[in-house]
Amino acid sequence: MAKIKHNNFLYTVNEVFTDAKQEGVMHLYAEGDDFSGRTIGINNRKLFHFGTTGYLGLEQDARLKAAAIDAITKYGTQFPLSKSYISNPLYKELEEKLTAMYQNPVIVTKNSTLGHMGVIPNAVSDQDAIILDHQVHWSVQSAAKVLKNRSVPIDMIRHNDLNMLEDRIKSLSDKHKRIWYMADGIYSMYGDFAPLRDLKNLCEKYPQLYLYIDDVHGMSWIGKNGIGYALSQLDELSENILLFGTLSKTFGASGAVLVCSNTKMYHEIKTFGGPLTFSAQLEPASVAAATASAKIHLTPEIYEIQNDLRERVQYFNSLLQVTDLPLIDKNNSPVFFIGTGMPKTGYNFVSRLMREGFYVNLGIFPAVPVKNTGVRITISRHNKKSEIKDLVAAMVHHFPKALEDTHTNMQRVCKAFKLEVKSKAEDKAQTNLTVQIEDSILKIDKTLWNDRVGKHGVYDWEGLKFLEQVFSDNVLKEHNWTFHYMIIFDQEHNPILSTFLTVGLWKDDMLAKVSASEIIEEQRKTNPYYLTSKVLSIGSLFTEGDHLFIDENHPLMQQALDTLMQSIEILEERFKAKMVVIRDFCEQDTLHPYFQGQGFVRVQMPNSCKINIEVNETMESFITKLSSRNRRHLRKEILEYEPLLKIEVLKTCNKKQLKQIQQLYANVHQNNLGLNTFSFPDKLFESMSKHPNWEFIMVSLLENPNQIIGVMLCYNNGNHTYVPAFVGLDYIYLGEFYTYRQLLYQTIKRAIDLKYRRIDLGMTAFFEKRKLGATVEQKYAYIQTADNYTMELMGIME
Repeated sequence: MAKIKHNNFLYTVNEVFTDAKQEGVMHLYAEGDDFSGRTIGINNRKLFHFGTTGYLGLEQDARLKAAAIDAITKYGTQFPLSKSYISNPLYKELEEKLTAMYQNPVIVTKNSTLGHMGVIPNAVSDQDAIILDHQVHWSVQSAAKVLKNRSVPIDMIRHNDLNMLEDRIKSLSDKHKRIWYMADGIYSMYGDFAPLRDLKNLCEKYPQLYLYIDDVHGMSWIGKNGIGYALSQLDELSENILLFGTLSKTFGASGAVLVCSNTKMYHEIKTFGGPLTFSAQLEPASVAAATASAKIHLTPEIYEIQNDLRERVQYFNSLLQVTDLPLIDKNNSPVFFIGTGMPKTGYNFVSRLMREGFYVNLGIFPAVPVKNTGVRITISRHNKKSEIKDLVAAMVHHFPKALEDTHTNMQRVCKAFKLEVKSKAEDKAQTNLTVQIEDSILKIDKTLWNDRVGKHGVYDWEGLKFLEQVFSDNVLKEHNWTFHYMIIFDQEHNPILSTFLTVGLWKDDMLAKVSASEIIEEQRKTNPYYLTSKVLSIGSLFTEGDHLFIDENHPLMQQALDTLMQSIEILEERFKAKMVVIRDFCEQDTLHPYFQGQGFVRVQMPNSCKINIEVNETMESFITKLSSRNRRHLRKEILEYEPLLKIEVLKTCNKKQLKQIQQLYANVHQNNLGLNTFSFPDKLFESMSKHPNWEFIMVSLLENPNQIIGVMLCYNNGNHTYVPAFVGLDYIYLGEFYTYRQLLYQTIKRAIDLKYRRIDLGMTAFFEKRKLGATVEQKYAYIQTADNYTMELMGIME
């Protein structure tokens, strides 16, 4: 079974953030002896501040500051006791004011992250199920996933996809007491809204549906008494809704607040809420400042403050409306997102705006999909209209320059966000390249292909001709692939870049944990295409190795790569592919910065193994190079059993043999959910038997030579490379005769007999292959999707 390392998420986030940090747009330190909210000091300069989440500017209100100072004077800098024992004297008034605001019971928490960690495991029972919007805040997702330890099913749907949500509700309703849907009221990156009124209608249709809404970005700037966007849409808080608001951000103080109208649930959470019980309580200054803010919220003044902000938001919207800037979601929230598509374009645009005197936020993975990088701009009451106007003018000036600097254009950005292209400016990039794109290897020069791309694997010219025939004209759609070959030449017709791509149907959980794939496969018994997507991939699911040839010393290499990316986007749009995969690369590959800057996420694949064979190598000389431990392993578990087995190499097989081979392969495929793919078409095995480059290393019992217990399906690459592409096993005999190890040994023996120089042993089972002298290399793929939902399913966001 293929073993995938499920640590891609933190690894990838570290890479993306490190790039942004090196570009000087993240992990910065503010400077200065004071802070007004209007400007912020960075790198010895004062920039106009368009990155705050204090939209109403209450953090600078004199009443909040005075209350905080007075609280420190009276009660000290902290109140070092758990609230389970006794609360700071100031807490009582704060809770009373918040209860008056919401007209429902409240629980004050240290912050929203700790609040979610305390509330979700308490509110959700073992008989419940959870559905997450894939853009719900990380703190909600993190707290919810703790419940996997209690076997609470946790599902995820695409952002704001109510049809998908209803399907999940239907599938879970018979087995679970309550079904929790967890979402944000206002999403922190794009500033878009949850469809709360539609969700309320779903609750009426499905009484089992409960809503858990994180409305921290909808707080204060909207709603009666500033109680937020969610309640402005829901009108009232029914017992099947839990709502989180904030006492920081727009509220101006610190902390968070849970609002719960369900009396029983409220008392259970308040009595024992994990971190709510054991964590330190809010500092006296924070409690006092929050109380001062609550008092403002309970007066008509809050509506004057809201209107003041609303005027600025409407002004900013009106200025953006007459530009070509790609605003991702137009609404009345104070959060705006200008898409750049590629991360490197986002870095460039943010840097340009900072040099111009404006601080804005970079919106990047994992908050958004990598290919949906952009600039998050927030409007607050600190911003003057003249500064807002100047910011828009700066963006209009610098956005096309950022596109030009990073070799992209407006059309590519709009396609990444599925926006209508407002204007079709000409691509100024001059081309000195000739691009040949074909739909069959028959249209590609055989010598040219084999000299560049086809040196290894099953993707030499003959191998690809074979694959085109096998993966066409089949009954099942997952068995039909389209092939595309690309060669990019310079003006002298010298190849700079060569590769091939396939479009096919993949399982979304291909790289997911086995436990997740087992659940999904149960659904596929009645719906075989459940959670599957069309994928555009360099290489194919049948091949492994260096699918991309590029002359890294050529002066036009960068231009050739840019042409490749643009061609991939054209194919992606043409075939409506939901994911693009570029594989296989080593960890230190020089193209890594380029692919990451283009919006690809690097993920770990199974280890790849190969054996290099010396000239005039014999099996005896090869064995002497093994370690003493591995030689013992060879003698005890392979050579000792070899006399008990019938070993033969066949170029062709009869129908009975092919039927056995197909079943043996199916055994391995079905046992390999660690790399969960569709099976191959039935005609594959007969086609192999008819093809001169394929052969079968077969293992049978001497006592029953007609019963095959193991087979290695091997391809003879014309460049002195032997490729054991796939294996088939009878698991009944696997432990008794060490069949897999025997097949590996016989593969090496066969390659040496053929005087080949290399064996491409492929991915997975590296431990077994290393025992027989294989070198092991960690391989990586680069993945690009339109949303993080697919990344989650593939196990990359775990």
